[in-house]
Amino acid sequence: MPIVIDINVMMAKRKLTVGRLAAYVGISPANLAVLKNGRAKAVRFTTLEALCEALDCQPGDLLRYIPDTDDPEPGTDDPEPGTDDPEPGEQEGPDE
Repeated sequence: MPIVIDINVMMAKRKLTVGRLAAYVGISPANLAVLKNGRAKAVRFTTLEALCEALDCQPGDLLRYIPDTDDPEPGTDDPEPGTDDPEPGEQEGPDE
């Protein structure tokens, strides 16, 4: 998964348990565990805001983007620039 969740890192830095953080944020410990373990499909901005407030951090401290290694680099599937482009003044197709 390209989005890495670092809630557990911030929890450890702040010495907070799942139960205590869940109470601060206003969600169940089970839902916090789903977020923390990266199994959530979405997170509400209000929940993210409450997490940041409770942990005294920024959203970037909780979420990181890591590109998939299976995906090619952007532009790597294209041929080298200019190899398929006709020269200026040339037309594609048969000459008449």
